[in-house]
Amino acid sequence: MPDGWIILDKPLGLGSTQAVAAVRRMCRAAGFGKVKVGHGGTLDPLATGVLPIALGEATKLCGRMLDASKRYAFTIAFGAETDSLDREGEVIARCEHLPGADALRDVLVRFTGPIAQVPPAHSAIRIAGTRAYDRARAGETVAMPARGVTVHALALDPAGDGPLAGAGFIAHVSKGTYIRSLARDIARAAGSLGHVAALRRLAAGPFTLDAAISLDKLEEAAKGAGFAQAILPLEAGLVDIPALTLDPEAARAVRQGRKLSGLPHDDGLYWAKSGTVPIALVELSGRCLSVVRGFNLTDVAE
Repeated sequence: MPDGWIILDKPLGLGSTQAVAAVRRMCRAAGFGKVKVGHGGTLDPLATGVLPIALGEATKLCGRMLDASKRYAFTIAFGAETDSLDREGEVIARCEHLPGADALRDVLVRFTGPIAQVPPAHSAIRIAGTRAYDRARAGETVAMPARGVTVHALALDPAGDGPLAGAGFIAHVSKGTYIRSLARDIARAAGSLGHVAALRRLAAGPFTLDAAISLDKLEEAAKGAGFAQAILPLEAGLVDIPALTLDPEAARAVRQGRKLSGLPHDDGLYWAKSGTVPIALVELSGRCLSVVRGFNLTDVAE
């Protein structure tokens, strides 16, 4: 059974759940049978780019991937705001003012660092137990509470210096950040209105477009012998934390969920391994190790 990651370059028009279903079908076509499949961060159908797909034991890291920062390239179309804050929605307000590059650069500093952001009404956030987008599509006026997010970096990549009908941006953002809301707020701060005309995810956590494969190429691989080569190992999703190598006795204890004490390591999160095989995501505190999440992978050396 495969345990690892497929980094999908998600095409336009495909939802994240549909992408998971497509990969699950390809796993069967490649001869792997029934495989547990999940994704590491929702990507709207109108967005393209990096969508980490977890297979087998890697699905235990999906929650951690959801918490990872993301990088996006996006285009704001100025002059109109839509109800969904993207080009799929209906125009709800228009504005003749088109901001220039200098005006846009001036406002970006307001949206860098920790900010309060009001998510789109057309989002999967639950309001009183119901998805906000279901309420919005039913015609309700949805009051979305602001929440704190962090924009690590935000830069303008304009087509010119005059009034811009559209402008490109690059953003590195924390979990929970909505690019559609960011686009709305940038446009308003520049004295205009706007919505997202194009959105591409460049990176999710440690995964970038360099490791991504298109759905078409993945489908071709599933019909031949190359599907397994598209799967990155489980530990590819753990490169941002240190590894902790355990001897066989300690490895058995961790597999059994037992705590270890007296370890000469700094406090923090680690991934424990026996040889090259990941055993568990572990937490060290006061020289004591406890298991956060165990992996059921076979160590052929034992």
